[in-house]
Amino acid sequence: EVQLQASGGGLVQAGGSLRLSCAASGFTFDDYAVGWFRQAPGKEREGISCISKSDDSTYYADSVKGRFTISSDNAKNTVYLQMNSLKPEDTAVYYCAADRGSCLGVGDYYKYWGQGTLVTVSS
Repeated sequence: EVQLQASGGGLVQAGGSLRLSCAASGFTFDDYAVGWFRQAPGKEREGISCISKSDDSTYYADSVKGRFTISSDNAKNTVYLQMNSLKPEDTAVYYCAADRGSCLGVGDYYKYWGQGTLVTVSS
C-alpha cells in the first residue's frame, strides 16, 4: 500500500526558510515520480515541484524556481522540499503526491496523496 506523510510546515517570517518532508512507503523512488503541490485559501491547487529517478529529472513552477529545491533520500524513502526566501504568497497547505512514472508523464494527475502540512509566511 502506497502511503505518503508530509511534515515540516509551520510559521515563518518572510525571507525565512522551511524544509518539508514527504515520508513514503509502499513503493520505490526508482519507479515513481513524487510531486509537491500547494493550495492557498480561495485558490486552485498548484503543482510546484516534482522529482523522478526514472529519468533523473526535476521540475519547478516559475513561482518557486530559484527559491525551492526538491531532493530525495532513497535510504530514508523521503522526498524533501527546501524552501528559501519565503514570501507571504507562499502561504498555503502543501501536499506531496506520488505516481508511477516520470514527472513529465504523470503531469498533475497523481494517484496517491498525502495529507497536507500548513505553511504560513508572515510579512
